[in-house]
Amino acid sequence: MLIRTAATLALMTTTAMAQQTDITIGMQLEPPNLDPTAGAAAAIDEVVYANVFEGLTRFGPDGTVQPALAESWEVSEDGKVWTFDLHEGVTFHDGTAMDAEDVVFTLDRARSEDSTNAQKVLFENIETVEAVDPGTVRITLAEADGNLPFNLAWGDAVIVAPESAETNVIEPVGTGPFAFEDWVQGDRVEIARYEDYWGEAPALERATFKFISDPNAAFAAVMAGDIDAFPNFPAPETLSSFESDPRFEVIVGSTEGETVLAMNNAVLTDKRLRQAIGHAIDRQAVIDGAMFGYGTPIGTHFAPHNPDYVDLTEMSAYDPDRARELLTEVGEVPTLRLMLPPPAYARRGGEIIASQLREVGIETEITNLEWAQWLEQVFNNKDFDLTIVSHTEPADINIYARPDYYFQYDNPEFQSLIEEAGRVTSAEERGALLQRAQETIAEDAVNAYLFQLAKTGVADARIEGLWENAPTQANDLTGVRWTE
Repeated sequence: MLIRTAATLALMTTTAMAQQTDITIGMQLEPPNLDPTAGAAAAIDEVVYANVFEGLTRFGPDGTVQPALAESWEVSEDGKVWTFDLHEGVTFHDGTAMDAEDVVFTLDRARSEDSTNAQKVLFENIETVEAVDPGTVRITLAEADGNLPFNLAWGDAVIVAPESAETNVIEPVGTGPFAFEDWVQGDRVEIARYEDYWGEAPALERATFKFISDPNAAFAAVMAGDIDAFPNFPAPETLSSFESDPRFEVIVGSTEGETVLAMNNAVLTDKRLRQAIGHAIDRQAVIDGAMFGYGTPIGTHFAPHNPDYVDLTEMSAYDPDRARELLTEVGEVPTLRLMLPPPAYARRGGEIIASQLREVGIETEITNLEWAQWLEQVFNNKDFDLTIVSHTEPADINIYARPDYYFQYDNPEFQSLIEEAGRVTSAEERGALLQRAQETIAEDAVNAYLFQLAKTGVADARIEGLWENAPTQANDLTGVRWTE
């Protein structure tokens, strides 16, 4: 009897001490689809980047470009021919082999005339993609570009198979350490460890991404333990409650998210009006009111932690008297349509900015849009006057060189700066060009630049390996584990 009791107790102790191998991650926004090569929403990458899909290269948690499906690469002396050596034994989650032909298919598809890739510009410099042999890919560029490995690290450049490319939007098939299992729309996405993964197996066996749009519901879910980690927590005003609770760890870092009051430059054609809008906005009041103090003021579309950043906040400093002077020069201004997507920074920030604009004589009409509506009406159809959004893609000032981008800024001088910055190999020369580019869009008041989005997260204190900063839009679970 004593022996049986001891054995039972030992079994119970072993079970209690077994390391947890599943995790539930909270997200405020649900992705519109699950294919990062076919959508602009950050929420897509937040689920699948590095987890389900992989590219030739990838971003690490410190922002460095690291090998992924390509174990190494070489570049020719003229900077135009890049040769990538692929890892052996890589398979897609449907069991088919991944080889050089899949890379050719992926990159040709991304740069094709009918491509729906949101970052098609990343591939425009590619002349040819060739499969030298199953394990080797040769990419030839029209112009030398030392940023090719960086461009290939984006979620928009993950490798897909021709057999599953068209259905990845609802049932993604990648090469990553986790395979897609289920998507209960409106609720969650589930992934599970892929046992035939070519690389190091993750510690986690399963992960669930749970979508909770309401900040109060998010707070309750984390407090109750229904959510293990909420890397981009939507209720920063409640973080102090978690900081004082030993069950949790509050994780505050930086992101690549330039939060802007974006303006439709095809509608707001008078630079003086755009300047007036910028001078009407008290950035710190927006940060305090919408983000409860979390955020860094910016005066151009560039991350303050980037070594090439120029602080240009004074060019559009809060100056309501100057805003009124400019509006007097402009004349009558019609009511402007302010379209707001779901994130708290947009909804809360929009109300504050509308009030600030009203104080100088600019009236706005606020329309709250769901994410899919915002992507269709604002991003795709450019049917808006003003909107608020965080651009979370890394080092993406080049979007201002695209006249067809949703804020429709067309400046040949700026386009030449970006083109030249892509050609030079000297970091010093490139930095000088990027600084001129920052100054150009600030001078043109393309948008009203608000703040760099902070990464405010909360997690169970026993979890380690979550990213502190966000060099790209991802919830990379490859290094996440429970400590007990």
